[in-house]
Amino acid sequence: MVNGGCIIMAMFWNKRKNSMLVQLLLLSSALLSCINNGNAGVTSPFVRNEWPSVDIPLENEIFAVPKGYNAPQQVHITQGDYDGKAVIISWVTADEPGSNKVQYGLSEGKYDFTAEGTMQNYTFYNYKSGYIHQCLIDDLQYDTKYYYEIGDGDFSRRFWFRTPPQVDPDAPYKFGIIGDLGQTYNSLSTIEHCLETGAQTILFVGDLSYADRYEYHDVGVRWDSWGRFVERSAAYQPWIWSAGNHEIEYFPYMGEVIPFRNYLHRYPTPYPASKSSSPLWYAVRRASAHIIVLSSYSPFVKYTPQWTWLQEELKRVDREKTPWLIVLMHAPIYNSNDAHFMEGESMRVVFESWFCRYKVDIVFAGHVHAYERSYRISNIRYNNASSGASNPVPDKSAPVYITVGDGGNQEGLALRFRDPQPDYSAFREASYGHSTLEIKNRTHALYHWNRNDDGKRVQTDSFMLHNQYWGDNRRRRKLNKNRLHSVLDNLPLSLIL
Repeated sequence: MVNGGCIIMAMFWNKRKNSMLVQLLLLSSALLSCINNGNAGVTSPFVRNEWPSVDIPLENEIFAVPKGYNAPQQVHITQGDYDGKAVIISWVTADEPGSNKVQYGLSEGKYDFTAEGTMQNYTFYNYKSGYIHQCLIDDLQYDTKYYYEIGDGDFSRRFWFRTPPQVDPDAPYKFGIIGDLGQTYNSLSTIEHCLETGAQTILFVGDLSYADRYEYHDVGVRWDSWGRFVERSAAYQPWIWSAGNHEIEYFPYMGEVIPFRNYLHRYPTPYPASKSSSPLWYAVRRASAHIIVLSSYSPFVKYTPQWTWLQEELKRVDREKTPWLIVLMHAPIYNSNDAHFMEGESMRVVFESWFCRYKVDIVFAGHVHAYERSYRISNIRYNNASSGASNPVPDKSAPVYITVGDGGNQEGLALRFRDPQPDYSAFREASYGHSTLEIKNRTHALYHWNRNDDGKRVQTDSFMLHNQYWGDNRRRRKLNKNRLHSVLDNLPLSLIL
């Protein structure tokens, strides 16, 4: 329907222009309605296993070690602070420690600045890691392309990255979302297709290398190969990391009983910037988005460190500055696949009411090796009344829940969706792919799920996401009123009655 503000504006136009305006507004409303509804209640019949779900052999050129003695490898970057003015650059030197410095500047080959990082290595069973370097570069300019160089002499390597725009409610930005990636040919297809989208930052929802499917020395070897595998993206685009179950790596038979050891040594996060006590849960602000990362495999019930931290972090969210509130986790809260069915239920009981109270826009998860999108639904009534029906109901304050555990790992696809499709499920398909979320302004973002199909990227599920905070009626009326006054102020006098 055309809102009251638009009707008033239309009255200032002559009869012909009034008719054209009304038709245009009605058409726009109809189109937005169609986009909003997406593919309602669809279980896609498309099932494709493009290549066998086996890891790419180590001798494949995709895992090639960079040429030159002690050349840096496994280069990747992530956000290094709360607001996007810093990056953490990580790399490995295999033969000796080498230089721990990063040279960087605004022109390729001309570096006006130098930062110095830290170095560590570790053992896992009888595997000994290379020398892992991590360097924080801070006090950067917003929306600026930086070039950086790491390594020594003739065997140094050069890369670049771009900082996000300044934190602002109308800053446009494009995220890629990947989960459960691994290192198969299907994984490679996902990476290459995501690069085609122009996504500026990757939101990763856990399960990186799947090295835990190997044993003994080979666990570390497959962490190394995966680091080289994702470098084509991760050395240039910040990846916002979250941990999955395949990062736990609890192996008593190998004498390895400290969870997340490989992951925590290799993939740092800026957790102190958001006052977190653990690198497994933290938050960053990037452009117009506030991104919260949770750990499905760390304690999260009442009064635990993660529960306490999230309670405080949600209070710090300022929707006037970062209108988009996004949550990343590994185990999905809503899932209609037989694989991992109901595994996220305990986290749902603890956190779902907070997601609704603070109007989280979207929750991304992985774990299930298929794609699924929900409507805005909640089950918090069941939590509050033991006699209530345990069925999700439509809830305008709830987030959209999206599972993207379809990156391409060797465990293969989760092919068994539950039948019938539950009412809360909008679209689901068992095939490989990744998602993009393109924020347009404070009120709208365009979402796509992209299927990997015969070497092509196919936009299969799309919808326009309406912001939870700026989309409520009171604020919409206020915004439309201000925009109406702005339009009227700029109308030629000849068009005003």
